[in-house]
Amino acid sequence: MGEKMERIMGLDIGDKTIGVAVSDVLKITAQGITTIRRESKAKDFAALDGIIKEYNIKKIVIGLPINMNGTLGPQGEKTKSLGEKIKNKFKIEVIYEDERLTTVAAERALIEGDMRREKRKGVIDKVAAVFILQTYLDRKGR
Repeated sequence: MGEKMERIMGLDIGDKTIGVAVSDVLKITAQGITTIRRESKAKDFAALDGIIKEYNIKKIVIGLPINMNGTLGPQGEKTKSLGEKIKNKFKIEVIYEDERLTTVAAERALIEGDMRREKRKGVIDKVAAVFILQTYLDRKGR
């Protein structure tokens, strides 16, 4: 086989964790793959580097927390700052997706799936990353 198919990665960046999702090769669906526990920039980047190489990632969609009035708060600024560092470090296209409702949607999906609160905490970031990436894929697919 020739070159591995390219995929898109979705990230839900928080202060303590980074939820990670990856598209299928057809770029139709998003699957949650892991939650990176944030310890240091070096470790965060090493974890991202492994995923980028393993899945042949050519584009990263990052959920951008925008205030309900459309402005960027401190969390949004932090997210953008890390997004720019990721873009420069990996020389990869970074796209920001409004994530105002993704964590809410992720939480609701897990509650409807009858998942206990303790378990939800462990997967919420990964699921939010799936929603962020899926929103982007759906919009591109139309």
